[in-house]
Amino acid sequence: MSIVVQKFGGTSVADAQRIMAAARRIVATKRQGHQVVAVVSARGEKTDELVDLAKSISAHPRPREMDMLLSTGEQESVALVAMAVHELGEDAVSLTGAQIGILTDSTFTKARIRKITTDRIRAALEAGKIVIAAGFQGVDEDSNITTLGRGGSDTTATALAAVLEADVCEIYTDVEGIFTTDPRAVKQARKMDRISYDEMLELTSLGGGKMHSRSIEFAKKYRVPLLVRPSFSDGEGTLIAPQLDAEAPVVSGIALVKKEAIVHLRNIPDRPGVLAIVFHCMASRRIPIDMVIQDIAEGGVANVSFTVPQDDLADTLTAANEAAERLGAGDVGSSTNLAKLSVVGAGMRTHTGVAAHLFQSLAEANVSIRMITTSEIKISVLVNRDQSQEALEAVHSGFSLHLDQSPQPRIGFKQIDPERQRAGVSRDELEQDVVRRLQSMEDIVVSDVQLDTAQSRITVKNVADRPGVAAEVFKAVAEGGVMVDMIVQNVGQEQRADLSFTVPRPDLERCLLLMRELLEPWPETSLHFDKDIALLAVIGIGLRSHTGVGEKMFTALAESGINIQMVNTSETRISVVVGTAEAEKAFATLNRVFHKQGR
Repeated sequence: MSIVVQKFGGTSVADAQRIMAAARRIVATKRQGHQVVAVVSARGEKTDELVDLAKSISAHPRPREMDMLLSTGEQESVALVAMAVHELGEDAVSLTGAQIGILTDSTFTKARIRKITTDRIRAALEAGKIVIAAGFQGVDEDSNITTLGRGGSDTTATALAAVLEADVCEIYTDVEGIFTTDPRAVKQARKMDRISYDEMLELTSLGGGKMHSRSIEFAKKYRVPLLVRPSFSDGEGTLIAPQLDAEAPVVSGIALVKKEAIVHLRNIPDRPGVLAIVFHCMASRRIPIDMVIQDIAEGGVANVSFTVPQDDLADTLTAANEAAERLGAGDVGSSTNLAKLSVVGAGMRTHTGVAAHLFQSLAEANVSIRMITTSEIKISVLVNRDQSQEALEAVHSGFSLHLDQSPQPRIGFKQIDPERQRAGVSRDELEQDVVRRLQSMEDIVVSDVQLDTAQSRITVKNVADRPGVAAEVFKAVAEGGVMVDMIVQNVGQEQRADLSFTVPRPDLERCLLLMRELLEPWPETSLHFDKDIALLAVIGIGLRSHTGVGEKMFTALAESGINIQMVNTSETRISVVVGTAEAEKAFATLNRVFHKQGR
């Protein structure tokens, strides 16, 4: 029989009525012929109530006792759900984390799973019982109750789905599914039937999702289909699953983050170690810097800009001034009242015109672009906050995301993407690998280090800082059939800006011809290029919130004497351009630092 894992969050079991509704879903799934494991969170605001109660007794409660306390929330829920299932005529057994067989280390409040023993669950399922499993918790070797930290119930559900080789892991929540953008902001937003793991990871990192990002990453590694469904209606929800390359939409969703601010560090030295100092000053204050850009240095000096939540601006300026003081150079400045708009889509890996289409949509709405950063399947732009709603509506409409089948961008064309496959593993190997990965889920979350030595860089200096310029540049590139990888536009000065991007080296000459033709009516601009560069990227989940990742990366490169020519970041990727002579050394350094194997 097939196994279905169902996860019910706190709002789905908040009271007796909702508990019975969850039980009816569980029983219906069982009667459809499936074996069912239901992972349940604490009811409603129960966890917050327990935390507040503990704080009213002790300002600094011991972590072990907090785990003992907080685990009771899930224990209450699973017992009540099991009772509800019994009332509906099916046999069920409620299990705590310890009874499930989840053995953890002793890091209270954020324990890591060391072992998962599924014998008891499998025996209960074979006996025809429904298993009601407590999320968020386990037990250590000394029989102390432990909790798994933020996103713990999602972690429990996806881990059990992986080791049990479940057909699907259904996530019941208080939304109808995953939408193309926030339906409260754009009425035409459409619920998606399906989205890829990578796309969902990007949207979740931007705040556009109901699941914890690490659980999505974990499900991706083991090809566990996740079905996000509404708790309070019969909607089909949204399937998060491997990408169907033939059907990959160019853009799947759009996220808007308001209340952003920019901090500039201008005229800093162009030498190894500079960014390490900057990131150290930020990380020491746990400031979550976001869109980091360093464009091409000139005259031995460089400019770095980055965005932060506007509420963190004061601390960030203090840290930036500290960095300038330690460097002995640099001018610090800032801008506020900004917003970040990001488009996400797996199809942009293979379509030449996504950037141009995005920039054209913004230009037609007369929206100015302040900064540009990219990752493999995402493009982010910084715009004025008072234009952010107009920008969101223009881009959503521009990519026709309100339609069930969005058309391809009117600029550029689709290229062929090689198929990727995953080799199967035995059950024992799978369980061992699941546990090994779970043990490192709370570490610095770098999943991969990539090196591309077949890139060239093109820079257009002194372009007019006005709507439509970026659209014209990338329209020319897209219609010439050139795939662009990394795009960097730093904040302009005196109504002028520099725009840099990387292209595959075999396409350099063709792209230069396109640029020279385009720039001919713009005599104030100048065209520059570097044929041989290397693009190095650190990839992971939650890089923005893990403030030490950038510091660790740039410190390691500085200690190896690697000079960084350009920087571009997103929520899931930090990319740098280095000279090809230093590429292999830099790659080996980052593999060593982040405990990865070299190529």
